Amino acid sequence: MRIIHTADELEAFVEATKAASKTIAFVPTMGALHDGHLSLVELAQQKADVVVVSIFVNPKQFGANEDFDKYPRTLNEDAKLLETKNVDVLFAPSVGEVYPPEGVREQRAGVVGSTFEGASRPGHFDGMLTVVGRLFDIVQPDFAIFGAKDAQQLFMVKKLAGALYKNTVIVAAPTHREPSGLAMSSRNRYLSDAQRISATALYKALKTLRQPLSLTLEAARTLIDSTPETKLDYIAVVDPEIFRPVTDDYRGKALAIVAAKVGNTRLIDNLELDLTEQSE
Repeated sequence: MRIIHTADELEAFVEATKAASKTIAFVPTMGALHDGHLSLVELAQQKADVVVVSIFVNPKQFGANEDFDKYPRTLNEDAKLLETKNVDVLFAPSVGEVYPPEGVREQRAGVVGSTFEGASRPGHFDGMLTVVGRLFDIVQPDFAIFGAKDAQQLFMVKKLAGALYKNTVIVAAPTHREPSGLAMSSRNRYLSDAQRISATALYKALKTLRQPLSLTLEAARTLIDSTPETKLDYIAVVDPEIFRPVTDDYRGKALAIVAAKVGNTRLIDNLELDLTEQSE
């Protein structure tokens, strides 16, 4: 596995790869890798000739009171894991490489970016889309693999690619879960044993949702709020095509989303629903 730290070196690698008529699949991460990340790598290997994985903790997507400084940074361990998976390139740039003095093209998340995660984390999606755009400019991937757990992020990355990166196919990878049902996350390592049990309430609540949503959402909120050390941020059911909440008369495919703090750790999750035939 080749480890690259500069944009210039990676751009040269990409140019040579494209000249050899090879395709590139890209897996952007913030490191602290777990089995969920490795499943993205495996999917990338099915899609393309060459796999590039980036590890970059993006300061632009963290708010003033968030965990940027303490976000786990485990580059050496991550590199060893990726090597066992036969990844072709690990791109591990500095902040200065991603955001050079001359600046980069800033992205704006728009209206959807101010809801749910965006309401709780102002500016988060602007920063996320900006770094994704910058990495796409460097890597020029044919395929980019994103985990479905970050549903709102995935929705907006697809919109970004549709507008500006039409040659990149966005591939959604299924959420990987621990045996308890807890969605795998780099932040899970912050949880105590008791908190890990409490955190399973998020997935349990999502699985209770059906029509009429006005009733089942209220019950789901109660389930989460009654769980020790757990404080709900939001739980909602949205139309996956526009990422806006649906009502009791909605019929069709939907997406249930949730965010909560367990102790001091903020977790998110989602679940696809089929409300087509559910009746009140």
